[in-house]
Amino acid sequence: MIRVCPLADLDDRKPVAFEVGDENTPVVLVRDGDTVHALRDLCTHAEVSLSEGDVTRKGIECWLHGSCFDLRTGRPSSPPATEPVDVFAVELRGGDVHVDVTTTTN
Repeated sequence: MIRVCPLADLDDRKPVAFEVGDENTPVVLVRDGDTVHALRDLCTHAEVSLSEGDVTRKGIECWLHGSCFDLRTGRPSSPPATEPVDVFAVELRGGDVHVDVTTTTN
């Protein structure tokens, strides 16, 4: 797990981009109350940054073509994307957000 930022730096339901770890993995963090979701910051349809999109009830929406990805699973809930984005494990420790970019789930 790598410390990314203080929880207080994340606004509720506003995506924020980070590069995490030695490989500078692109990660988008989305806070939802006391929960933080971490996904690969790359749309599987158009390979653009998801952090530039909006968070809706369905998830995070790609700004380019409107594909929406579930924050918990990374699965697309609307076309044109058909492949899920990687989801990373998140831990909150002492008011900080830690992300594990070495293991992904979908």
